[in-house]
Amino acid sequence: MGGFSGEHQISINSGCQVYESLDKNKYNVYKIVVGELKDGIIDRQNWYWLTDAGEHRPIDRADFTVTDNGKKIHFDLAFIIVHGNPGENGVLQGYFDLLGIKYTTCGFYTSALTFNKGYCNPVVKHFGVVDVAKSCMLYGDQPFDIDELVNELGLPLFVKPASGGSSVATTKVKNLEELKPAINEALTEDSAVLVEQFVSGREFDCGVLKYKGKKFVFPITEIIPLGGHEFFDYAAKYDGFSNEVTPAEVEQEIAEEIQDVSSRLYDLLDCRGVVRFDYICDVENRKLTFLEVNTIPGQSAESIVPKQARAMGISTSQLYEMIIEDALDY
Repeated sequence: MGGFSGEHQISINSGCQVYESLDKNKYNVYKIVVGELKDGIIDRQNWYWLTDAGEHRPIDRADFTVTDNGKKIHFDLAFIIVHGNPGENGVLQGYFDLLGIKYTTCGFYTSALTFNKGYCNPVVKHFGVVDVAKSCMLYGDQPFDIDELVNELGLPLFVKPASGGSSVATTKVKNLEELKPAINEALTEDSAVLVEQFVSGREFDCGVLKYKGKKFVFPITEIIPLGGHEFFDYAAKYDGFSNEVTPAEVEQEIAEEIQDVSSRLYDLLDCRGVVRFDYICDVENRKLTFLEVNTIPGQSAESIVPKQARAMGISTSQLYEMIIEDALDY
């Protein structure tokens, strides 16, 4: 848990939820924090084992081990719950591949591809199973023309870091004057920015998990922003400014289409572990638009995927055991 992005603390919250939910009679579990947050700055070199007593014990990154009571502990599995960099972008996966340590997420390539929305969206569009909003990628070290962007994509539009989650530095732009500041804000989180055509509709999320060769496609959730929030931004996600309805109150045909598309994308993108797919749906016109893949969805007590699993009759602890056992068998 942890990581190098603005989701550092959210990741720790998720990691602690997983830790508390696991059966300690069955698993020897260690909370490993990637990067230490001090005074608002993340020290990327400092990885540590967070003990139950709150101590910070060092990690030997040469072989990813800790020392406990004089004994060197080698891990069988990494339950990766690092949102953002380096957990969702394939960096940790490549590290564990080199060390021969199994892990609970998608592999290196899938993680790297899906983490960058600007690269993933054209691939998903190529599959031909769901619509994808029109967009442009911008890079911080390359010039761009504001007027051309607006002529190409229209207004309003969304500006977001190409790689990242939790809607950090994501802005809905309604007029030309707001566009450049929104791009600059997104560039504080990533060197590449995705400028995306606005698509009107309701937002739906669907989790998928493969366990022992069987695929579990969870009941869908509708995200309804509250309190003046026009989309599922950071505050709507974490400060209570959204209503998350699971199962979503929508026609069965629409729910089944979202589940079917999610199931197909899970296979087409070669996903592993539990993954969440996000969409915008114009319900009246029955038009579904792909938003993104979240290969390490949040696992705090109120996160979407655990709620979906519970709606399917799978407890939170059962969900995590399924993820672990499947990863160990991979």
